[in-house]
Amino acid sequence: MFALRRQLLRPARGTLNALSRRAYSAGRQEPPKMRYFALVAVLGSGAFVLAANSLDRKKPKTEITEEEYEREKQRNKLKYKQGAFGSDEVSVVFVLGGPGAGKGTQCANIVNDFGFVHLSAGDLLREEQKNPDSKYGELIASYIREGKIVPQEITIALLQKAMKQAIADKGITKFLVDGFPRKMDQAIKFEDEVAVSKFTLFFECPEQVMLKRLLERGKSSGRTDDNAESIKKRFRTFEETSMPVVKYFETADKVEKVHCDQPKDKVYQQVRDIFIRKGLDK
Repeated sequence: MFALRRQLLRPARGTLNALSRRAYSAGRQEPPKMRYFALVAVLGSGAFVLAANSLDRKKPKTEITEEEYEREKQRNKLKYKQGAFGSDEVSVVFVLGGPGAGKGTQCANIVNDFGFVHLSAGDLLREEQKNPDSKYGELIASYIREGKIVPQEITIALLQKAMKQAIADKGITKFLVDGFPRKMDQAIKFEDEVAVSKFTLFFECPEQVMLKRLLERGKSSGRTDDNAESIKKRFRTFEETSMPVVKYFETADKVEKVHCDQPKDKVYQQVRDIFIRKGLDK
C-alpha cells in the first residue's frame, strides 16, 4: 500500500518541486495560490490511495475453489448428455441402495401406481444365466457367486434389449432400472449409449437392517448369494463402487434420497411424493 502511495504521490511532488525551482530561478517566491494548488494535489492523491485501498478491502471475492469448479463442470456435462434414446422418448430412473434396502418392494408399488416398467439388472442377469443358449451363463454365475459386478457390456446390452422390447410390445416408455448402475463406468456408458436418466432414487438403510432382511429372505428365496458370507461381500462392493455413483449424480442435483429404516408404507409415501413432484405420475 505504501509503495503504491509513493508512486502516486511522486508526480505531485515533482510538480511542486519544479514550480519551486522556477520561482527561485526567477528570483522570486512562488505565489501562495500555487502552493495551495500543489498542496491540494498532494493531499488529493493521498486520499485517492486510501479510498482505493478501502474499496479493495470491501470488494467481494469472486474466486471459486477447484472443487467448486469441478462440480460445476460436471453439472453442465451431465445436463447436456444425450443417449441413444432422447430425453423426450423415454424416462429412466435409476434405483440404487444396498442389498436388502427394499428396492424391489418399492419398485413394485411404483409400477402399479405410475405405469413404469421395472427392469432389475440382477433379475435380467439371472435369467440370462439360466438360458442354455447364452454364452455368458457360466461367467455370470461365477460373478454372482462371488458377489462381484458382472462386466458392464453384458448388463447394459440386456437392459437396452429389455427397453426396446417393452416399447415395441407395450408402448411403455418409463423405466425403473433397479440395482444399476453399480459402478462409475456403467453410469457413464449407459448414459452415453442408451439413455440419460431423469434422476437416481437412492434408498438409504443401515447395514444391520439390510443384513437381517437378507438372511430372512434367504430362507425361501433359493438365491445362492443370500448367505452371510456373500451378503457381507455385497455390502463392501456396494460401498466401494456404488456410492461414488451416487455422489457423481449428486453433482448434477439428480439424486433423491429415501430413508427406508421405516415401515414399508412410510417408505413408499416418500417415494410417491418424489414421483409426483417430478411429474412422473402421469
